[in-house]
Parts: sequence; structure tokens; C-alpha cells
Amino acid sequence: MTPGHIGMAGAPFVGREEEMWSLKLRMWLLLAVLFAIVYAVVSWISYAAGITNFYFYLILSLVMMFIQYMIGPKIVEWTMHVKYIKRAENPRLFQMVESLAMRAQIPVPKIGIAQIALPNAFAFGRGIKDGRICVTEGILGLLNDEELKAVLGHELTHLKNRDVLTITLLSVIPMIMYRIAWQFLFFGRRRDDRGGNAVLVGIAAFIFYFITNLLVLYASRIREYFADRGSVLLGNQPSALASSLYKLAYGSARMNKESLKEVEGLKAFFVNDPSQAMNEIRDLKQLDLDKSGTIDKSELDLLRSKKVNLGFGDRLLEALSTHPNMLKRIKHLSEYRA
Repeated sequence: MTPGHIGMAGAPFVGREEEMWSLKLRMWLLLAVLFAIVYAVVSWISYAAGITNFYFYLILSLVMMFIQYMIGPKIVEWTMHVKYIKRAENPRLFQMVESLAMRAQIPVPKIGIAQIALPNAFAFGRGIKDGRICVTEGILGLLNDEELKAVLGHELTHLKNRDVLTITLLSVIPMIMYRIAWQFLFFGRRRDDRGGNAVLVGIAAFIFYFITNLLVLYASRIREYFADRGSVLLGNQPSALASSLYKLAYGSARMNKESLKEVEGLKAFFVNDPSQAMNEIRDLKQLDLDKSGTIDKSELDLLRSKKVNLGFGDRLLEALSTHPNMLKRIKHLSEYRA
């Protein structure tokens, strides 16, 4: 039996399989829609401006994406002040990552500590063999062992599922739309006597950019649900991951604005979105019935029978975020038992 079917205690994993199939179906439909949009834009741009122009934008975007893909890990390391460590420096952390990697059946990634106070964790790299998993200094003193292990399981699942590569490849689509929009809106009149057509193409490309960017954000949120489930499949308790998310929201809310701005461009890598922490606390504090600062199994079980309804503002914030609404996310976790 593979680790994906047995929890740490040997009990079979029970969860809402139909919900996960629904998420997979949405991901497949999303990919189909994105490629359909690309096909439509290719056809239209080819007709309106000549096919060579489109291929120029396509090649330029692919080259930029490849450069980003190759140097991306270094940018993350510099921005997050990552220091890779040896086993002797933190044997507890090494043991957790190694045991989870063994259960996930992937190579043990490089382990690092980001020298920033913001409590969080993240994974990155060009692939499974190049995987790196890092925790911040702020998270080490905030979470207990079970909570930290649940977070590490989430990040290892991102590596196993090649989520960094998936989102990077999808992100090239809105990048292309943006470059086409910029070119036709600001330079189209100079090269085309039919200035009106050029502007029309630019406006349409900008609309496609906005739509495809929302779809890529949606794809990122789906990957977060998969990573949460993956952590449970690796033997972590859903309540441990829920409690860690709760603590991370409080920890982020206590940070000053300068600390949050420092990592703004890389928050998609994190377990949660630090910039949404204040909004998340408002929702999550109602789950902590005994005011202990954690979400235990009994509190998570109570959430299972409740319905989560989001207002328009919450739905809008979620649509523009790389991470799902935290209350919805923990509601999903309440459906799993390891």
C-alpha cells in the first residue's frame, strides 16, 4: 500500500473524493479554456495584424518565461534571505522533511531557513530533483511539531505535484496578452494606417489579459487545495494543518507593513497569503471556541456540519488572490480524516 492511502496511525484515509474529482475537473476545464482563448487570440491577431507579429510576442514571452524559470530560484533565495542548513544545525527540521519525503516518494529537497520574521514556509525549484523547502525564522517558534509537520507536508506536495512549473507555464498566457495589449494600444497607430483596428485589438487583448490572469489565479487556488489534501495523505492530521493556518494568520497580522511589503511579490509561494491575514482572523476566531489559540479536532469537526457563505467582498478578494478564502479552505480540511 502506498503512502497516499495510509495515515501515520495506519487508518485508511477518508475524505470527500467527489470534491477532489470536482477540483480536478475544474482544473482540466480551466486548461481547456485557457488554450481555447490562446487559439482564438492567435486566429484574430493573425487576421488583424499579421501572423509574424503574434509569433514575435509569443517567442519573446517564452524566452522571458524560460529566463524566469532558470533564475527564479536565485531570485527567491536573495529576496527571502535563504540560508541552507546542515542536519546538525536543525536535526528536528531535517527529520521531519526526510520522513515526509520518504512517504511522498520524492528525493529529499534542500532545506533552508529564510532569515525573516514573518511566520511562513514555502517550496520552490525547477523540478522535483531541484526541490528546495524553506521555513522562516518566524514560524519555528510559533508552531508545535505536529503543526509544522503539516505545513511541511503541504509544501512537499507542491514539489511532488510540480505546481511551481504548472503555474509558471500557465502564467505565460496572460503575459502574452499583456504584451500584445501594450504594443497595439501605444504603438499600433504608428505602424498601421487603420489606427482604429489597432486600438480595438489592443483593448480586446487587455480584456483577455485580465480574464486569463484571473484564471491563472484560480488555478493557483486549486493547487492549494490539492496541497492541503496531500499533507493529510502524508499522515498529518487535518486539525494540525487547520491550526497552523490559524496561527500563521495571527502571526502575519502582527507584522508591520514594511515586513509584508518585503515579500509581497513572492506571497504566492507561501502557505497562506500574509496580506489577507487581518481579514482571515475575523473569520477564523469564531472557530476557536475555547480561545486556546489553536483549532483542535473537536472544533474542526463542528465546522464540518456548517455551511460557509461568503459575502461579495470576500468573494472578490478571493478572486484576486493566489490562495483560497481561509474559512473555505479549513472547511475543506474538516471533511478529511487521517
